[in-house]
Amino acid sequence: MKKILLVAVLSIMGVAHAQTPNANAKPATPQPAQPAQKVDGPQITFENETIDYGTIPHNADGNREFVFVNTGNKPLIIESAQGSCGCTVPTTPKDPIQPGQRGVIGVRYATDRVGQFTKNVTVRSNAVGNEIKVLTIKGNVLQAPQPERTTPVKS
Repeated sequence: MKKILLVAVLSIMGVAHAQTPNANAKPATPQPAQPAQKVDGPQITFENETIDYGTIPHNADGNREFVFVNTGNKPLIIESAQGSCGCTVPTTPKDPIQPGQRGVIGVRYATDRVGQFTKNVTVRSNAVGNEIKVLTIKGNVLQAPQPERTTPVKS
């Protein structure tokens, strides 16, 4: 009976000691982030995937640009860019973008439409693993200023 009691006490002490933090233990060092693996082929990397027009006047300039770089090792071809509605019209480069070269996808929003907006531009390319990219534009178009009404003075 003494042996069983002795074994139980030692077991409890062992568990308690195992759960006590070791003052000499070194904290786990975070592992450095692994660099992105290079893919054999074209890659598209955008400077920004969202353009915020902010609050703009009615009929303001609605032209903006999404700038990108071909970070791959083969020519990048932009096959198409499609706006989510007729009020968002994108333009694409016609020639292949060589490795390391910058390119631009232009977008024009119809700023004659009043109010807040969020629209997408879907870009299709030959980028390896990233063939379809969805870009976003957003903002708020103010009402057109109304001419002041003058009431004629009665004499």
